[in-house]
Amino acid sequence: MILGVFLAPFYDIAIVMRACLVIVIVFLASCAREEDPLAAIAPPVAPMQQTVLTTHDHDRVDEYYWIRDETREDKQVLSLLDSENAYTRAVLAHTTALQEALVNELSSRLPSTDKSVPIKRDNFLYFQEFLKGGQYPVYKRQNLDTAKETVLLDVNALSIGSTYYAIGNFSVSPDHSFLAFAEDQMSRGVFRIRIKHIDDGSFLPDEITGVSSSLAWGDDNKTLFYVAKHPETLLPHKVYRRELGQGVDVLVNEEMDTAFYTSVYPSRSGEYIIISNSSADASEILLLDAKHPTNPPRMFLEREANHEYRIRHHDDSFYVLTNWDADNFRLMRVTEEKIGTKRHWEEVVRHRNDVLLEDFEVFNDYLVLAERHRGLTQIRVSDIRSGEESFIRFSDPAYSARIHTNPDPDANVLRYSYSSLTTPFSIVEYDMSQNQSRLLKTSEVVGNFDVSDYQSERIFFTARDGIEVPVSLVYRQDQFDPAANPGYLTAYGAYGYSSPADFQPKRLSLLDRGFVIAIIHVRGGEEMGRHWYESGKLLHKKNSFNDFIDGTRALAEQGYVDPDAIFAAGTSAGGLLMGVVANEAPELYRGIIAHVPFVDLLTTMLDESIPLTPGEYSEWGNPLTKEHYDYMLSYSPYDQVRHQEYPNMLVTTGLHDSRVQYFEPVKWVSRLRRRKVDNNLLLLDVDMDTGHGGASDRYNRYGRDAMEYAFMLHLIGKG
Repeated sequence: MILGVFLAPFYDIAIVMRACLVIVIVFLASCAREEDPLAAIAPPVAPMQQTVLTTHDHDRVDEYYWIRDETREDKQVLSLLDSENAYTRAVLAHTTALQEALVNELSSRLPSTDKSVPIKRDNFLYFQEFLKGGQYPVYKRQNLDTAKETVLLDVNALSIGSTYYAIGNFSVSPDHSFLAFAEDQMSRGVFRIRIKHIDDGSFLPDEITGVSSSLAWGDDNKTLFYVAKHPETLLPHKVYRRELGQGVDVLVNEEMDTAFYTSVYPSRSGEYIIISNSSADASEILLLDAKHPTNPPRMFLEREANHEYRIRHHDDSFYVLTNWDADNFRLMRVTEEKIGTKRHWEEVVRHRNDVLLEDFEVFNDYLVLAERHRGLTQIRVSDIRSGEESFIRFSDPAYSARIHTNPDPDANVLRYSYSSLTTPFSIVEYDMSQNQSRLLKTSEVVGNFDVSDYQSERIFFTARDGIEVPVSLVYRQDQFDPAANPGYLTAYGAYGYSSPADFQPKRLSLLDRGFVIAIIHVRGGEEMGRHWYESGKLLHKKNSFNDFIDGTRALAEQGYVDPDAIFAAGTSAGGLLMGVVANEAPELYRGIIAHVPFVDLLTTMLDESIPLTPGEYSEWGNPLTKEHYDYMLSYSPYDQVRHQEYPNMLVTTGLHDSRVQYFEPVKWVSRLRRRKVDNNLLLLDVDMDTGHGGASDRYNRYGRDAMEYAFMLHLIGKG
């Protein structure tokens, strides 16, 4: 009691002091919230469970290996993904109104109704339409005799009840009676084939599951060829033949090499069914007689290491686009009876060191070539009889042009597609006899879009090793202010894919807000020829990363972008690029957006059970070879996450992605959170319903774009 009385004054003082301290903390927290409303939102923390992965006597400790769940049903994993999504929503909650406005803005540019340019096959016109309010296309055809239109597939109706729905391919039988189509309801690239009787709209009982989207009909109108996928790796590897109404399918060809992918399709002539087995750097084609579909396949040319080829059948010959003794490809020809060897191939178009032969088409009277020179495509038309040539040239400084669908070899008109950074996608018909083009359709951009408001440019910069690298860029002229515009920089740089400088209506939302958009054509694509690809793969892969970093610096130094407001974005293999630049040059970027990024390079490439892995060795290297292992380890984004500052980052993935599986970006974000030493944003958005390509519907797919744009606008004080 005496002690209590003695301490009472001090006890009261302690209470008062504690109360004061609480008031101070609340006040400071309130101030912090006023300065940074996000400070009180705690990010998810993934538990660590160390797994040691040993290769070449080298140990890698993966504390997040447990996040991989093949079933997509593990409660701990799903809880983590839900927490990541909740955190991202909470951090971006103040941009909700902006995101909604952006979704409306992006979708409002789409016409409420739209119709594609019809393609004539025999006595029918085939086309697709978007109807008012429809999220998906309706595929139709018109009978030229009766003018009657028939609905082939109403994807709006087919998609009812599915969170994801996509038609991967469809094929009409030679007599135009049956339609076979491949549908995907899981976004994993695994399809179900269904068959429809076109005249009465009824569906046949024939259904085939676990397949790719490849389809081809025999001439008897009852034999259908398709490709089954491996149930574990999802590789398309077995060609089957089904006779409608028969319960047992016949195996026609099985690919045993897991580096090869199998597809099946009809030749344009209709005389052959083509079975293509191809890897990243080799090809093999077998031929089936469409008139006798039960006959065994005939080998066109057996595979050879580093030999890629494609064929077109015309009259009694095959035209062959080949890189045999031709890095940039050349065109050869061989008669039907002399296939099986290169010994009888005759050269039609020679190889050129400075021109990449990308594509070709053969007509009765004309040969058409799509050629890329210094990064730009031109279309060359040759009169087969006279040898006279004409060129389709394009005036935009940066653009994309491709040979379109041309099913009639008797035609004297060529259909091609064209788009530029300022010109919407267009279908053009070129009269090869008159050397004149006629515009058939330009995609409508609803609203006050005016091409003249925007300026595109194509520039080159010198990379650190002295190589000139092209950049395609676009901006709104009345918004451009040297060194003051935020920049949105993107690249891909893998698999020989040339990033197209084409029009994307969604970009207008950035351009109209003052952004400069730039595509850096880094090595690893084929923009500058085959050597551009070869110098950006395997043990030269770091050229891709260096090109992007050097291009970023060049664009800032030349005044195209504000050096304090540069954003970088990449998807899939382009996401790997983002992971590397985040590690190597974080100071250059205000923010990085990595969509479905391939970031756990070594773990994936060491696991052949993961879809696509065996076929990737010629692109990235086989890590079972120590030289490749060491090189890949030196840049693998997940393995190279460091204790350093990182830019603001937004990472996206899909739970059902079969190409870059969800656990790669989730693990990467988890490790980044633990190791980075800054307070910048690190957000992960997991689409729980889709895979690699995101949402399938026409309007709702803009939700993720709106989030990305709001993320950037927030960081530059505009959102």
